[in-house]
Amino acid sequence: MPDYIDVVGLRVASELHQFVADEALPGSGVDQAAFWAGAAEIINELTPRNRELLARRDELQRAVDDHHRRAPGRPERGDYAGFLTSIGYLVDEPAPFTIGTDGVDDELATLAGPQLVVPLLNARYAVNAANARWGSLYDALYGSDVIDEAGGRERGGGYNPVRGAAVIARVREILDRSFPLAGGSHADATRYAVDADGLVVTVDGAGVRLADPTQFVGFRGAGGESGAAGESGAAGAGGEPAAVLLTRHGLHVEIQVDRSHPVGAGDRAGVSDVVVEAALTTIMDLEDSVAAVDAADKVLGYRNWLQLMRRRLTAEVDKGGRSFTRTLAADREYTTTGGGTVTLPGRSVLLIRQVGLLMTTDAVLDGDGRPVPEGILDALVTGLGSVHDLRGDTAGGNSRTGSAYVVKPKLHGPDEVAFTVELMARVERLLQLPPATIKLGIMDEERRTSVNLRRCVYEARDRVVFINTGFLDRTGDEIHTSMLAGPMVRKAAMRDETWIRAYEDNNVDVGLALGFPGRAQIGKGMWAAPDNLADMTAQKIGHPLAGASCAWVPSPTAAALHALHYHEVSVADRQRELARRRPVDRLELLAVPLAESADGWSPEEIAAEVDNNVQGVLGYVVRWVELGIGCSKVPDLAGTPLMEDRATCRISSQHVANWLRHGVVTREQVEESLRRMAALVDAQNTGEPGYRPMAPAFEELAFAAARALLFEGVDQPNGYTEPLLHEHRRAQKKRDQEKKEMVRS
Repeated sequence: MPDYIDVVGLRVASELHQFVADEALPGSGVDQAAFWAGAAEIINELTPRNRELLARRDELQRAVDDHHRRAPGRPERGDYAGFLTSIGYLVDEPAPFTIGTDGVDDELATLAGPQLVVPLLNARYAVNAANARWGSLYDALYGSDVIDEAGGRERGGGYNPVRGAAVIARVREILDRSFPLAGGSHADATRYAVDADGLVVTVDGAGVRLADPTQFVGFRGAGGESGAAGESGAAGAGGEPAAVLLTRHGLHVEIQVDRSHPVGAGDRAGVSDVVVEAALTTIMDLEDSVAAVDAADKVLGYRNWLQLMRRRLTAEVDKGGRSFTRTLAADREYTTTGGGTVTLPGRSVLLIRQVGLLMTTDAVLDGDGRPVPEGILDALVTGLGSVHDLRGDTAGGNSRTGSAYVVKPKLHGPDEVAFTVELMARVERLLQLPPATIKLGIMDEERRTSVNLRRCVYEARDRVVFINTGFLDRTGDEIHTSMLAGPMVRKAAMRDETWIRAYEDNNVDVGLALGFPGRAQIGKGMWAAPDNLADMTAQKIGHPLAGASCAWVPSPTAAALHALHYHEVSVADRQRELARRRPVDRLELLAVPLAESADGWSPEEIAAEVDNNVQGVLGYVVRWVELGIGCSKVPDLAGTPLMEDRATCRISSQHVANWLRHGVVTREQVEESLRRMAALVDAQNTGEPGYRPMAPAFEELAFAAARALLFEGVDQPNGYTEPLLHEHRRAQKKRDQEKKEMVRS
């Protein structure tokens, strides 16, 4: 337990109290006594309601369970909808309305592009993600599997000129598609220059213009200047700039020219790189991708958020034997042909994802000595951090419109959205912010939110800033909600089920009908295979085609590549087309994904499904509990690295729990799989610093946590993994601390 300081009826962990007093409050304009008095009032008044909402979740789940006990199997949708309405699970839709959110930055309101999600406790990841607003297309293609290795030559062992040439050729093709010339090809360019009329590209000895001259925005530097961000200069008539800025569908691309650069020296036009505007927005995550279980963990996340808002977060990097400090990127300045200046943001617009309603934290104890709701504490302390971007010397580094952006996960239905809106309003008053300064991103990832999405948006109509499908958590909730109806389809078959198509389409339909374009984002979920970017470039274009103005990517490299999809698709045009289609019947969202007959699966198919789920749970949980890593690349059974977080763990554990509940698999089969898969996971983690093998003793806390998730999954609240993960991680930290103390003594 941490040391505590008594403050107006609360007991605040000393490290949190010190952080607030010494770091977060100075320069905020908020008085320390007023902050803690207001925090105590909010905690004392809203905590009982938080508990009531959680109790309502349990009440509804019991009613649904009882229904499926009485009538197991696939329910008829009309009757099922009537039952859900009778218990208050399904509510009436509101009268037609449009959202009234204003003061939203263009990156969320009008532009379309990639969105990163990054664990906030890792400063290096956070800085990299914030800087991923701009990314080298040459680096992204060279370092990924998008470019096949010409001639069968393997990557590695230094620069591969064959691969490099293939990258350059691919980029020229991209330039031809996005920024075609009036004649000829970028592949044949020998010079990029700027004159009084704009861009001139020399092709076959002749100067040609862009087919659409309005795509030229400006330039940087002149002659052989390096063109570092922030430089500007006038090019003479026909002069060769250091960088040329172009735009398509609101996104920018910078062609960098440097004939002294190793790449530029070998390029006929002197092009050293092509940099794309990529991650327009980034979610700094305090939830699914982190393992934050105590005051020390929470303060680390709060400090990183504060430093981001003050534009002071740095990270020490050791790369290739070279150590340096990475800082947040500066804005980028360009000169127009008329001599004016264009300034573009150098960083993503940042959102903060707080935790939901379920978990509590002992970073603060209430008057009865009970841990307070973690989501309420997140709202208070990250809100205080956001103040530094809203007023004072560092204002405007993140939001140029004076807004703070919060993503709220795992909300179940409109009452919980309304509670979140009230919490935000209370925080605004405490921090002396204008009403609706704090904007709300609603994760459409729980079944009760999906089927009541219009009513959920209505409750946040003046501050909603996105609705985003989280298909991973949504699948976990789908399994748990209908746990007693029968055995679920195999996990890979879930994407072909009626409910998931309806769910993805409904999120877009609702956003378009309620006036999101021009005011808020409509989002899609994560690409979960971070090393399989060739597949991503082939498939993820489906997200802008589906009408999404943002979609999640797992890395800056993926952001740079996914940005190209928004060059190919005008999301604004696509949304206008989709607005004319027939909206989804929300009863389709109630199609329970039950298997037609579990008898149709062979023993080998059942064993393979169980092994896949068990290995995924073990691979994720062992890093979470042992190493405190909340999100990582976990190899699957075939060795393919997949991004795993609590949402993927929720699916796998709930799927096994469902098959156990309905006798598709026995407890003994799962126990046997656990032991085999533990040995496999140990082998996959060979060489991982600090890793403790689970096999053959099977006595490590990580193994116990994974086992509990599988065998106690039916009883976990809404199927969430957090309670068991937190319990075992805290025990592991205590055990590690005791060992350190023993060594010292």
